[in-house]
Amino acid sequence: MSDRPRLLPLLGSPRHGNRDSMTCLYRCGNACDHPVPNNSDNAYFGDVVNAEVSRRGVVRAGAVGAFVLGFAGAAGAAPASAAPAAAEPAGAAGGGAVPAVPEVADFSARQRSGSGALTFKPIPPNRLDNLVVPNGYDHSVVIRWGDEVVPGAPDLDVHQQTAASQSKQFGYNNDFVGVLPLDRKGRRALLVVNHEYTNEELMFPGFTSHDALSVEQVKAAMAAHGLSVVELERVDGTGQWRPVRNGRRPYNRRITALATPFEFTGPAAGSVWLRTAADPKGRTAIGTLNNCAGGVTPWGTVLSGEENFNQYFVGGDGVPAEAKPKLARYGVSTSARYPSESRKWERADERFDLAKHPNEANRHGWVVEVDPFDPESRPRKHTALGRFKHEGANVIVASDGHVVAYMGDDERFDYLYKFVSDKKYLKGNSWVARKHNLTLLESGTLYVAKLDYSSADEIDGSGKLPTDGAFNGRGQWIKLARGNRSYVEGMTVEEVLTFTRLAGDRVGATKMDRPEDVEPSLATGKVYVALTNNSNRGVGANPKADEANPRTANKHGQVLELVEDRGNNSAESFTWSLPIICGDPADASTYFAGYDKTRVSPISCPDNVAFDGAGNLWISTDGNALGSNDGLFATAIEGPERGHLKQFLTVPIGAETCGPFITTDDRSVFVAVQHPGEINGATIEKPASTWPDGDFAKPSVVVAWRLDGGPIGS
Repeated sequence: MSDRPRLLPLLGSPRHGNRDSMTCLYRCGNACDHPVPNNSDNAYFGDVVNAEVSRRGVVRAGAVGAFVLGFAGAAGAAPASAAPAAAEPAGAAGGGAVPAVPEVADFSARQRSGSGALTFKPIPPNRLDNLVVPNGYDHSVVIRWGDEVVPGAPDLDVHQQTAASQSKQFGYNNDFVGVLPLDRKGRRALLVVNHEYTNEELMFPGFTSHDALSVEQVKAAMAAHGLSVVELERVDGTGQWRPVRNGRRPYNRRITALATPFEFTGPAAGSVWLRTAADPKGRTAIGTLNNCAGGVTPWGTVLSGEENFNQYFVGGDGVPAEAKPKLARYGVSTSARYPSESRKWERADERFDLAKHPNEANRHGWVVEVDPFDPESRPRKHTALGRFKHEGANVIVASDGHVVAYMGDDERFDYLYKFVSDKKYLKGNSWVARKHNLTLLESGTLYVAKLDYSSADEIDGSGKLPTDGAFNGRGQWIKLARGNRSYVEGMTVEEVLTFTRLAGDRVGATKMDRPEDVEPSLATGKVYVALTNNSNRGVGANPKADEANPRTANKHGQVLELVEDRGNNSAESFTWSLPIICGDPADASTYFAGYDKTRVSPISCPDNVAFDGAGNLWISTDGNALGSNDGLFATAIEGPERGHLKQFLTVPIGAETCGPFITTDDRSVFVAVQHPGEINGATIEKPASTWPDGDFAKPSVVVAWRLDGGPIGS
């Protein structure tokens, strides 16, 4: 049968910023055009007012008193244990023996000195089909869709794409970027990149429908999902990097949605909710889906978040009645055999048919951990970190030695989470330390956030600052589960971890506006949350504006700053504030930490955040609702320049700025240019963008550097 008509946005309906309808279709399955999955009756932000906070008056966010130990952008690591896990399927791994121990740099130390003031001249907003950087900088494409990853991979031939070839080539729509040094001199590194989703209209010539694709083409698309690990070399001592093209390259590896086995860890591993006919023990999943942002751990592994996995499944109408509410809470259609956004993957692998395998969807939506230093190791899905639409996970070592992972659930009116490990982090690169640290995410306490306000009665939806001069308040971390114990009445620990959204509903977590990247600053321990937007805020019967979301019909989003009590990231309470409320600085509803708005760059729809060695905050955007291309921005978050936001780069037409990642020596910034030219009506034959090679659009990773060799931004 042919594809049913796919849902496109209704005219006048709220959208994800300026994102094109084609991106909405392929990226998240038109999530904004479907009912909000969270229909629980726990309080919205605007309904949560803590009486004690109101009586005390102004709540001020305090500085963190102690320097927090942790990872400064990549992680020091020796390779994994000598006894490797099961090998990758043929064609997916680098091949050969496990490499010798690399001479790994001290990742917790930055080489930066000086004040770190941002000195570059900001670039203006634009609609150019190119990547634009400031004067005094240059950039180059590091790797693009279809380039060789596994040695011997064929060149990209869009007319002859196969699962075997794509399993050796760089995948599609790169998102998270991590760069892990391989030596102490900064000459070699491993690039680790997510591949979030595919757009078959821009991949396969002559595309008409998903039903018309051959099964081999479907498998090729499945292989284009996942992750790539690629060995890099520095170019002539500059900030430029390129893939190593000669020699064995034993670390290079493709991890795919098609065939790579993943091991479940933690309390929910082996539970009834994860068992299938193909895996009756519920211990091994095949593939990873819709990997969005991520993070690099202090022990040298990469974390990857499985996000909009719901759109890959069909047959939700045929699952048992008791399973339907749980699936619906995660956005899986339970009323149609073929949802309008269906990719029809069940034609190549029946596990994507929930009528036959109703638990298969439960095996996705986890945080994945990959060890790039051991290409024979099996990636893991950590159930202790909960299951939802993970944007990513970022780790810091708290002042008490426990590891803390911060996570956002990227959906309208869903929640902010954190995980605190039971065990403490062991310093050093010894095999004993690394073997221990590789277990840190397998057991701990999972929390969900609830926010209170200091000036709730003053919020009118205009974005006007309260009389205390800040949008701020206190908050609590509510326990959901620890080890094998559930703290949610009526739910077992396996249920809490597998259906974490339902657990958050039951404990009254605060409904937030699409919390995406959540990342702690290693310089201060403060945590920064990108809240992308919510055009439904205060419109019609939707929840009204509140102190954390102070504007009605919020198109541009904001950045939340969270300060854990006593400067301890494992604390159970915190203060919060909004240092940046995005949009046109000329708009009275915007706010840039009190900085002179005539001197800041316009910004819309914050998505991912990162830090340089000086502690400056870098923000990438997705769906710029101001009409110009998405970009990368930077601002100081401490001192007199706090809030002085500057635009550093823009990406080509139709693209989103992903990553970003700043190397530990601060001389290079990597960004992933995702879905260039993804504009409704575009095809591979009639592209809306010809970046980067002048023929048709190719998602790519780019590196930018200063021509004089100095640190990025300063």
